[in-house]
Amino acid sequence: MGFNVLAWSAVVSDKLMPIVERLKETGYDGVECLIGSDDKNAYMRFGNHAKDLGLEVTSVFVLDKDENPISSSSAIRAKALDRIKWAIDRAHDMNAKIICGPFHSAHATFSKDSPQDQEYAWSAEILHAAGDYAASADVTLALEALNRFECYLCNTMDQLTGIVNRADHPNVKAMFDTHHANIEEKTNREAISKVAPVLAHVHISENDRGTPGDGHVHWDETFSALAKIKYDGWLTIEAFSRNDPDFANAINVWRDYSKPWDIAENGFKFIKQMCIKHSL
Repeated sequence: MGFNVLAWSAVVSDKLMPIVERLKETGYDGVECLIGSDDKNAYMRFGNHAKDLGLEVTSVFVLDKDENPISSSSAIRAKALDRIKWAIDRAHDMNAKIICGPFHSAHATFSKDSPQDQEYAWSAEILHAAGDYAASADVTLALEALNRFECYLCNTMDQLTGIVNRADHPNVKAMFDTHHANIEEKTNREAISKVAPVLAHVHISENDRGTPGDGHVHWDETFSALAKIKYDGWLTIEAFSRNDPDFANAINVWRDYSKPWDIAENGFKFIKQMCIKHSL
């Protein structure tokens, strides 16, 4: 089990070290952070500290409109690939084996049209090239489908599986996020079954981004489906707060849903209970 420190900060810095230590004491196997800030040495210190504690590291990453893999501009698509390679380097700096996120396209960037086949082709081309670079660093790229309010290219596991298959690279996989699926999928059971062949990462996230188990995500169905496909990867809690105002404003988080440590501690217990219940 892992916990994403975005509940406290989007910036990797030494301020996260006591948080990582307490997450270890809580019982977590790993921590996840956003790759975005520029301080290369901070990623190294973060990764080394986690390793010293016996924790593994995973990461999450997004692209902005000036680094869009599906832009009609070849120059912008090239910038997207360069930025993904930069993220892979930062993941390698902190010994992270997974970069998850919606970097098949730029976050919250819309065309005012439905996704086009050419856009999927551009995305797949960039992702295949990124997969080559990721392989050299022993990193897996786990792509994420987002809800319709944050992305138009990829909202469902059906679309996500299509992108991964089209990228056609062993280091390009998919992830499943319960928050987004709660908005876009008919059932989590069908969605997980669809993405199973390429599934490499899972975010446990409540409908309101608060404490897992306190909302209306269909948790029994989710854990049962994961057990059925014999999923054995990360179950990482992703929850948000107003602790980092700039990040919160960027993702439209306008209030605190739960206190971060309540999420971490109660969420850990909840996942443990669900795993036991469903033999996961």
